[in-house]
Amino acid sequence: MKRQLSEKERYRAQKALQGELHGPYKKWLNEDVPYIISDNERKAFLSLSNDEEREAFIENFWLRRNPDPDSPENAFRDEHYRRIQYANDHFAAGKPGWKTDRGRIYIMWGQPDSIDSHPSGGTYERPPEEGGGETSTFPFEVWHYRYLEGIGENVDLEFVDTCQCNDYHFTIDRSEKDALKYVPGAGLTQWEQENGQNKADRFKGNGMESLGDGPMGDYNQGKEFDRIELQAKIFAPPPVKFKDLENDLDIYNSSHKLLQGPVFPFDVRTDYVKVTDSMDLVPITLQIRNRDITFVTKDGVSTGVVNILGRVTTIMHKTVQTFEDTVSVTQPSELLEKSLNGSSLYWKALPLPPGLYRLDVAIKDVNNPDHVGIYGRSLNVPEFQDEKLGASSLILADQMNTVSSQQIGSGNFIISNMYVRPRVSQNPATPVSFKRNQVLNFWMQFYNLGIDEATKSNSATVIYQIADSTGNVILEKQLESKDLGAHSDQLTVEKSLPIAGLSPGRYKVTVKVNDAITKQEIAQSAPFVVE
Repeated sequence: MKRQLSEKERYRAQKALQGELHGPYKKWLNEDVPYIISDNERKAFLSLSNDEEREAFIENFWLRRNPDPDSPENAFRDEHYRRIQYANDHFAAGKPGWKTDRGRIYIMWGQPDSIDSHPSGGTYERPPEEGGGETSTFPFEVWHYRYLEGIGENVDLEFVDTCQCNDYHFTIDRSEKDALKYVPGAGLTQWEQENGQNKADRFKGNGMESLGDGPMGDYNQGKEFDRIELQAKIFAPPPVKFKDLENDLDIYNSSHKLLQGPVFPFDVRTDYVKVTDSMDLVPITLQIRNRDITFVTKDGVSTGVVNILGRVTTIMHKTVQTFEDTVSVTQPSELLEKSLNGSSLYWKALPLPPGLYRLDVAIKDVNNPDHVGIYGRSLNVPEFQDEKLGASSLILADQMNTVSSQQIGSGNFIISNMYVRPRVSQNPATPVSFKRNQVLNFWMQFYNLGIDEATKSNSATVIYQIADSTGNVILEKQLESKDLGAHSDQLTVEKSLPIAGLSPGRYKVTVKVNDAITKQEIAQSAPFVVE
C-alpha cells in the first residue's frame, strides 16, 4: 500500500476515479468550472470517495470565491453562470457556446471593451501593418481589451470563422482571415501591386503569418514571438515578484490559515477620484509604524526594509491590477529611538473601471522573514453617471501643496496638480488625528455640474464647515463655483485651515455643493480628532 505508483498506474487510477463520477458531479467538473478550477482542486475533487464529500467540496469551492462570505448570495458564482449562459446564447456553433474559443475567452476575461465585427466578411481594406491593399475576408472579429493583467494594455484578440459556420476560432495569424490568400493574382497587398510582385514570396520561409513583403515586413516578423507569447499568456496568471508574499495572499484568500511568527500590523486607506466616464483613480495609502519594523544597524546607519505586494481582483477572481515595491527606512543609529515614534507611508494610485473588486495586500519585514502582515477588503469603485452630481472622496491631509507642471501625473501623493498626503487612521473605526500646532488640509472634487446654455458657465455654491461632536457649527465658509472654474462641469476644493483655536476633542468637516442649474445637492463628511 505504501509503494509509490508509477506514472502509468497513477494515470489509470485517476482515469478510474473520473469514470466513477456521474450525473451532476461530472457535469460540474467538466462543464461548469473547467476554466476556473485549479489543478490541485481538480485532483482533490477526483480523489473524493462519495457524493457527500463531493457536495461539501462544491459548497466550499464557491464559498472560497465569494467576495462577501457573510452574504447568503454568491456574486462570484452568479456572475460565472451568467457568463456561461451568455456564451451559450451568443457563441453556439454546432456545439455549446462555452466550448467555443469566444465563449472561453468571455468566461475567463469577461466582456471586451469593444468589438470590431465583420460577420459577413467581404471587402476589407488592410491596415498598413497587415500590408495594405484590398482583399476579401472570411467573417472575423477583433476583441479589444484596454487592459489585461499579466498581458498589458490595448490587447487585441482575433477570431476567424474560416468554415463560415459561426465557429470563430482564436488565431494569432492575421493573414488567416484573408479569403483570397491562396488565389493567384487576387487580393494583392499594396507593396505587391506597386512592385509587380506575386504572392509566391508570402509563403517562402517559415513565418507564422503570410502578410507579404513591404515596409512593415521586418516589423511583422519581429513581432511574431510577441504574438506567440500573447497566445501563451492569455490564460496564464500575472507574474509576481515576491513569491512568498503571493503565498501569504493565497493562504489568506483560500484557507485562512494562521501565519507563522508575530503579525506585522499596518493601516490602509483607499480613496476614489474620477478620471474619465469609464475610469476612476483609486489611491491606496499604506501606513507602517516604524516601531513595528526590524532595523539592522551597520556603520552607524540603521535600516529597515519592507516588501509590499498588492492585488486587486474581480468577483470572478480575475486579477486586474497588481503592485509590488520595496520600502526602505534609513536613520542614523543615534536618531533611531526617536524615529520609532513615527510612521512610514507608501502610496499607489490604481486606474480601475467602476465596479466591485477585492483588494489584498501583504507586507513582509525583510530583516525578520516571519514578520508578515496581510489585509483584505472590498473596493466598490463608484460610477459617476452623466447628468448626476458626483463627488470624489473627501481627503484629510497632513501635507498639501501645488506641484510644478513637470510633476503633474507622476510621483507619490500627486493628484492632478496637487500634492495631497492623506492622514491615515490606525483603526478604520477611529478618526484621523491632528495636533493643535498642525494645519488641517482637505481636498475634494465635484463632477457633472450643470452648464448654462446661454452663459456657458456653471452656477453652484460650495459650502464647507467644521462642527464639533455635539453638532454645533464652529466654522462655515461659502464659495461660488465661478470663482473655482466658471466654465467647467468639474470643481476642485482645496483648503488649508489652522486648528490652533480648536479645543482637544472630536470634530467633523463637511463639504457640500448646491447646483442651481440642475437643482442637485451633494455632500461628503469626514471626522477628525484634535489632540
